[in-house]
Amino acid sequence: MSFSIETNRLLLRPFRLADAETLAAYRSDPLVAAYQSWDTPYRLEQATALIHELAEVQPGIPGAWFQIAIEERASGALLGDCVFCVLAEEPHQAEIGYTLARQHQGAGYASEAVRALLGYLFGTLGLHRVRAICDERNRASQRLLERLGMRREAHFVEYVWHKGEWASDYWYAMLRREWEG
Repeated sequence: MSFSIETNRLLLRPFRLADAETLAAYRSDPLVAAYQSWDTPYRLEQATALIHELAEVQPGIPGAWFQIAIEERASGALLGDCVFCVLAEEPHQAEIGYTLARQHQGAGYASEAVRALLGYLFGTLGLHRVRAICDERNRASQRLLERLGMRREAHFVEYVWHKGEWASDYWYAMLRREWEG
């Protein structure tokens, strides 16, 4: 697949089998996985299977999650990933997500990657609206989304059973005209 997005420091690209060990390692970190859908530990076999599954997905297909590796251009290191799904029920909108290995958090990589992803979604795909869902306890993610200009639109209190407890989420969104403005 020829998908790629370059920024000053990053290359957003499809996952490769060589990424499996690093993917399994950061997904096995309980602090990284705390607000995510997977459980820890995340085995190498799971990472390998996920990479094989992702190789079959094309970007922008409504209802299909397209997961992208975040690579540091200077070193070639896998830092984490971001993901988007064009909504099946409304194909002019998408939902995004992101994960960074703990040792790469706090250096602006997530902001840079998500900013590039938003540019792709609004520019290349021409989407009207992009949303992100964030656990209310995940302050770092809230700050990132707000720094990028996304607005908090909703607060769903204890509406989802997540990892053995009721969790509350904030929903954020941005329109293309806000991105371009």
